[in-house]
Amino acid sequence: MRKTIATLALLSASLTLGFAQEKTGSIHGHIQDPLGNPIANAIVKVSTDGKDAKYTFTADANGDYKGTGIAPGTYFLNLYQAEKPIDQLLDVKVVADADETENFDLSRPEYIAKMTPEQRKLMEETKAKNAEALKANSVIKNLNADLASARADNKSKNFAAAEELMAKDAAIKPDASVIWLELATAQGGQKKWADATTSYQKVISLETASSKPNPEIIAGANNGLGEALASQGKLDDATAAYEAAVKANPAGAGMYYTNETIILSRAGNADATVAAADKAIAADPTKPIPYYLKGQALINKATVDPKTQKIVAPPGCADAYQKYLELAPDGQFAADAKNILAEMGQTVKTSFKAKKGS
Repeated sequence: MRKTIATLALLSASLTLGFAQEKTGSIHGHIQDPLGNPIANAIVKVSTDGKDAKYTFTADANGDYKGTGIAPGTYFLNLYQAEKPIDQLLDVKVVADADETENFDLSRPEYIAKMTPEQRKLMEETKAKNAEALKANSVIKNLNADLASARADNKSKNFAAAEELMAKDAAIKPDASVIWLELATAQGGQKKWADATTSYQKVISLETASSKPNPEIIAGANNGLGEALASQGKLDDATAAYEAAVKANPAGAGMYYTNETIILSRAGNADATVAAADKAIAADPTKPIPYYLKGQALINKATVDPKTQKIVAPPGCADAYQKYLELAPDGQFAADAKNILAEMGQTVKTSFKAKKGS
């Protein structure tokens, strides 16, 4: 009995030693289609007869696969996509302790030659479309760089450079509303009001016709259009443009109406200025400028009392100046507002609680 046990133990040790000495190899590679694009999740089946798989490996999202633990030998590598065989590599040798590179390159001439006429036609059509897409992407990239440059130029008041750049790009891509908007800004900065009007109207037309109109772009264009029209004396059209800005982006009503008040004040139209100021105040009663401009527009209609020689201002004028001082006691127009109130015989209120920007 002892002899038998010893023999079995020796045999067991021999078998264990034999298993430990058995070595394997590995393969890896990249899989790409006839257009050079990676084939994600493709299946690589390794067999000795080209049919029955001994090993199966799956490519990742980048078309790369890795297979380990393969017994040394010569194999067939079959490539499958969606369970359909699409390529085969022959006489692939796997060596122990070695990692072989085996790529499936479906763009190789031998593979292309085996394609049907319909497949080759589809491949060429796809190549052409991809080339067009790459060209379009390159153009968009350049346009975006130009747009950033033009915005920086407009911000630094280098309007001529911005106009030149955006005029060039508008000819390249005339359906890009943001390019026309930046062009209009540059033209307005140079007081080219007729050109700016045309450009702003182009923005509005493009965005309105878009499948997904951008309300902020439409509002911004109408806001700029209002200034351009008012600067050409077209005050009714300017007012309509500001109203369109508010309609497109109601959240910005206070800003648009304030801009309208400023522009109409510059144009010297007192009645229109007061009307715009009232709309701005209703939209945002915390902004001081509309109150001052309203007072300024009303004071232009004031008369002088021949007995007291004091200014007799229309109703609402003194209140507008007082409200301005309440909101901006140290604002840029504070001294002027106080002087006018004094000439009107009004006492300047001093119970202002907080200082805010003018």
